Amino acid sequence: MIERLIAGSVSFFARAVTGVRGNWQGCLPEPTPRIYYPNHTSHGDFVLIWSVLPAALRRKTRPVAGADYWLKDRFRHFVGDSVFHAVLIDRNPRARDSDPMGPLVSVLDAGNSLIFFPEGTRNTTEAPLLPFKTGLHHLAKARPGIEMVPVWIDNLNRVMPKGEVIPIPLLCTVTFGTPIRLAEGEDRQAFIARAREALLALAPAKEHDA
Repeated sequence: MIERLIAGSVSFFARAVTGVRGNWQGCLPEPTPRIYYPNHTSHGDFVLIWSVLPAALRRKTRPVAGADYWLKDRFRHFVGDSVFHAVLIDRNPRARDSDPMGPLVSVLDAGNSLIFFPEGTRNTTEAPLLPFKTGLHHLAKARPGIEMVPVWIDNLNRVMPKGEVIPIPLLCTVTFGTPIRLAEGEDRQAFIARAREALLALAPAKEHDA
């Protein structure tokens, strides 16, 4: 009950501050396992996506997040694990002793969806996107039939600039594009390039041309 109350409060606060609206441009919010892969400019990115999902989908959509951030203290651990049900992964390949893709595939096999950031870390540069890591391809290869939905988050980096504590009220949009899947015989480089272009195509013109 406490977890649901906190989750509802966070969602309400996110919508109140950002006026966020979901733009289902290329698909509908359907109850099927998916991988939502967004651009990444803020720690609040997955909260905005989570907030615009219908309640039934929200409960079955789990963000993938770095354990190094969400396990820093007991409060973050509680919020990440109990409120958002995040799948926490070790981003340091030298420290981990198991395949980080295993838990993610298990979530999909259980009928849930993931919010997965293909850039791997927040983009604090002027470029619209950082190069994609290989994780998205690993997931596509493990479950080639899964829908991968590009999601562009606009303006959140201006609402919560790096280092700021108090958000600046601005209108944000979360645009969901057309799902893609791994094509038969498609190699990693081709898939990553196609996935990146599908995401970049949702960006406002000023960012796409940057």
